[in-house]
Amino acid sequence: MADSKTKIELIEDADATGEIAKVYDEWRARSGRQNVSGILKCFSHRPDFLREVMSFSNTVHFSEGHLTRRMKEAIASWVSRLNHCPY
Repeated sequence: MADSKTKIELIEDADATGEIAKVYDEWRARSGRQNVSGILKCFSHRPDFLREVMSFSNTVHFSEGHLTRRMKEAIASWVSRLNHCPY
């Protein structure tokens, strides 16, 4: 991506304090990843809403259903690629 600057000012992992730091830590513990993804950081100014987004995502994207989790992630990755989205 030529311009990685977003219109929404994101709270980066190293800059997170208070409630957003707690939400980021919850995400890290659940996902096993070290850095919170940019798509989640879009909601960093509303930790309460970010928790809801994470809960919804865990239910819809990261669970088994008609499609396996692996298939859902493959579709999401392909759509992101088609849209030139880094997420």
